[in-house]
Amino acid sequence: MLIIPAIDLQNGEAVRLYKGDYAQKTVYSQNPAELAKRFEAMGAKYLHIVDLDGAKDGNTANVETIRKIRGNVDIPIQVGGGIRNAETVALYLDKLKVNRVILGTIAVKKPEFVCEMLAIHGNEKIVVGVDVRDGKIATAGWLEDSGVNYLEFIDRLKAMGVTYIVATDINKDGSLTSPNWAMYQTIEGINVVVSGGVSCEADIEKSKAYYAVIVGKAYYEGKVDLEKCIQRLTNESFHA
Repeated sequence: MLIIPAIDLQNGEAVRLYKGDYAQKTVYSQNPAELAKRFEAMGAKYLHIVDLDGAKDGNTANVETIRKIRGNVDIPIQVGGGIRNAETVALYLDKLKVNRVILGTIAVKKPEFVCEMLAIHGNEKIVVGVDVRDGKIATAGWLEDSGVNYLEFIDRLKAMGVTYIVATDINKDGSLTSPNWAMYQTIEGINVVVSGGVSCEADIEKSKAYYAVIVGKAYYEGKVDLEKCIQRLTNESFHA
């Protein structure tokens, strides 16, 4: 299991939203590249970066900030938010040397695009965001309801050959009320990254049943000792 620190970007700053609400924002750092370096120093093996401006508007508003983050750390990073065409996928994977991209809105609206990207880049580099509100997939920075049931959507992804998903219960995201474990228990046959609601070290411990867990607000608000959690997991893996 990986513990993946999250850096959500808006206007070049590291922020967190409450339940995906752009009007409820907290700024945690004005230097995301330095923040990424701090996570690397803690022992993080991967970073999760989201371009919130891109997610809402379908652009690459924070690409220069992501470029700085990539240049400031050696560990792998995955990037999501506003990635809706082949040019943007290539920009991140080929030019910026990002390790994985997360497709969200485009995967719902144009599933054939996911198949194309899998064929070009392989399933280790293409991740799909499964963003759930009340059982349905949300798109466009979580501002639109697609009406698609999340389990039906995941079944489609598996049929395409997708092997990694970041699954988020939007009503949990940024709430510090623990992930929606009941939702995760319904998902099978794919590598699941737990995202949204992590509130304590017990939540991280419970996430061991899955491929990875994303930790954001719980770290920023001092609810978890991220370095201790990462080191403990590393030691357990070493002795396994």
